[in-house]
Amino acid sequence: MRVVFMGTPEFAVRSLQEIIENSDHEVVGVVTVPDRPAGRGQKMVESAVKVYAHSKSLPILQPDKLRDPDFQETLRSWNADVFVVVAFRMLPESVWKIPKKGTFNLHGSLLPQYRGAAPINWAVINGEDQTGVTTFLIDEEIDTGNILLQRSMPIGPDENAGDVHDRMMSLGARLVVETLDGLEEGSLQPHPQNESKSFRPAPKIFKEDTYLDLRRTGKDLYNKVRGLSPYPGSILRLYVDGEKVDLKIWKVEFKEDLELPLGQSQIKDGTWSIGLETGGLELLEIQWPGKKRMTVDAFLRGFRYKTPPKWEA
Repeated sequence: MRVVFMGTPEFAVRSLQEIIENSDHEVVGVVTVPDRPAGRGQKMVESAVKVYAHSKSLPILQPDKLRDPDFQETLRSWNADVFVVVAFRMLPESVWKIPKKGTFNLHGSLLPQYRGAAPINWAVINGEDQTGVTTFLIDEEIDTGNILLQRSMPIGPDENAGDVHDRMMSLGARLVVETLDGLEEGSLQPHPQNESKSFRPAPKIFKEDTYLDLRRTGKDLYNKVRGLSPYPGSILRLYVDGEKVDLKIWKVEFKEDLELPLGQSQIKDGTWSIGLETGGLELLEIQWPGKKRMTVDAFLRGFRYKTPPKWEA
């Protein structure tokens, strides 16, 4: 089939690569976001999908507005059988209705669970031991369309969101090709999502969502840290000699038998622990503001303070 691929980050690149290298389908064009300024120098940066598409000499569109008539006319001229969407933007009906076999999206959860922008992060934060990928036909609402295919995968007890992301990227890419094959053969029977049971949402994560509340259980805090690693990272707000410091926390271990007052630090022998209502957290990898990420042992060699850092509710 003739395919138009729409996507932006590295997660999407793996699916595009799978279609090109391991299927008989033809990618006739790619749609991605416009180049954006980034970094201190505000240098224009291309999306990962654009970089890969350019390396394969594929036609590329980067519309500012998806309702733009010229953009939509070019899409129609590509005469695609199907549009494939992976980590892109919400499409207007005038776009997703163009191809005769429809437009499908790859989502990083077992829908309807974890609808939203951050399904991998929230699944890990909530301590799930299973997740998966879903392909579904796009409709008027976000992540609500009829399901085409699903595949499940485990979440290891010590995996962070980055670990799950990398494994899911490959599983999802294979599911995209399997979905394309099924649509071409006419063997897929789209079915509605099961709305009969309660589900957990996966909204976009903002900075205020990343702060650690040490009144939560050690298990909850452990899951939150790994669910926000490697991006955007969790934050522990501490007071160090009267100064407020937002310390990025990348890796911790829950110590059930640790006896420390809530929010009090214990720093000794190259380790840094902080008390919870029950047990405590040992900080393993952190990032001081303006510094690079490092192990606690390395950080403590140069850390000077008058009184131990303290967390306050």
